[in-house]
Amino acid sequence: MTEPPAPPPPVDGLLAAGRRNARVLAHAVSHPSHAPTPLFADAPKRWQRLLPYAVVVGLVAVFLPVTHAVLTNDYGVSGGLAGAIAVAQTVPLLMIAHRPLQAWWIILPADVAGGLFAVNGPGTQAPWPWTPPVMVAYLFLLFALALRETRRTLVGVWLVTGAAGLVLGRFFSEESGGTHALLVVLSAVVLVIGGALRERGEAQRRLVEQETISEEERSRRTLLEERTRIARELHDVVAHHMSVITVQADSAPYRVEGLLPQAREEFASIAASARESLTEMRRLLSVLRSEDATGERAPQPGLDRLQQLVEATVRAGVPAELSLTSGLAEPGRLPQTVDLSAYRIVQEALANVVRHAPGATTRVSVSCDGADLTVLVVNGPPCGPTSPVEASGAGGHGLVGMRERVRLTGGTLDTGPLPDGGFRVAARLPLGTKEPASP
Repeated sequence: MTEPPAPPPPVDGLLAAGRRNARVLAHAVSHPSHAPTPLFADAPKRWQRLLPYAVVVGLVAVFLPVTHAVLTNDYGVSGGLAGAIAVAQTVPLLMIAHRPLQAWWIILPADVAGGLFAVNGPGTQAPWPWTPPVMVAYLFLLFALALRETRRTLVGVWLVTGAAGLVLGRFFSEESGGTHALLVVLSAVVLVIGGALRERGEAQRRLVEQETISEEERSRRTLLEERTRIARELHDVVAHHMSVITVQADSAPYRVEGLLPQAREEFASIAASARESLTEMRRLLSVLRSEDATGERAPQPGLDRLQQLVEATVRAGVPAELSLTSGLAEPGRLPQTVDLSAYRIVQEALANVVRHAPGATTRVSVSCDGADLTVLVVNGPPCGPTSPVEASGAGGHGLVGMRERVRLTGGTLDTGPLPDGGFRVAARLPLGTKEPASP
């Protein structure tokens, strides 16, 4: 029996982890983590979107002549060479608005090269290896980088920056003025501040996205709850008609004399189908009803109860008037679905007035031209403190419920504020058989 291989020594494990982390950091500093989109690309105003470009142009306009002057005057670099180094160190700053990591790839080697060319300059008191313009411009670059890249990339950039200064100071220890240590400290501060701002912005964006998703989910849930509520109410309407069909089919052989056996069998089949449909509808209702819901034993309301609804609204502090075409409140005058939908629309509209426009004068008008039933609820400006318009009403879900009931009957709904500060709800419900509108 062979013995299992001995575990690798801890040193090998540390070396492997170090190599793995080094590969990760190398990949981070060599691959941008975002698309080359400019800062503030999603800003609502044009001047905000153009602001990063104006800033980088201003940086180049300032640092290009300053860097050239410092290299020639303080470090004794010839004019042509100083100009080339200044261009390489400053012009890539134009990229930091949309490609900061690519700009860093150019600027850091240019800064190192500039330090090598300036090492033999006559200015013994001048800072080295990083000149003052280089340090300030480099901090602007790191700040832009911190606003766009991940934390891992920022760590890699900081380590490479420190290593570059350390190597230069190691090889030219006599010329080194300690600016490499100062740049390491300042770059760490800038990267931490910029990274914190970036992470805070990302957290805010995620929060806004989550709130948007939650709002959409609430709207969808409200719509589904209202549709379920309407379906439960329609169950009573359809069940009434099916019950009438069952009774008529069962009693037909006794009410009509001289029926043939085939006709009796046909009526019996109709009654059996109607009873089976009622059973299936009861099962459907049990699915639609929530666990904590209780069955409504009162009959479904209609236009015959509008007067009571308006009187209750008046008692709630809203001066409301009702105008109802003569005969519309009579039982059986309107299709039961239209009758129920008209009542619910008025109920939801008055509930919204009580909630959002307390004390407002309100007019309720229900009329019929023979083909359509028109429901109009208009209120004036509120007389007391108001709350923002919501999609919820007493017993239902406000405007959402109105739209669903109008769609059920194949009608139209028009709602919106009025110039005087009031609100208008106008619904047209066809009296004939019409397919519901698509959701």
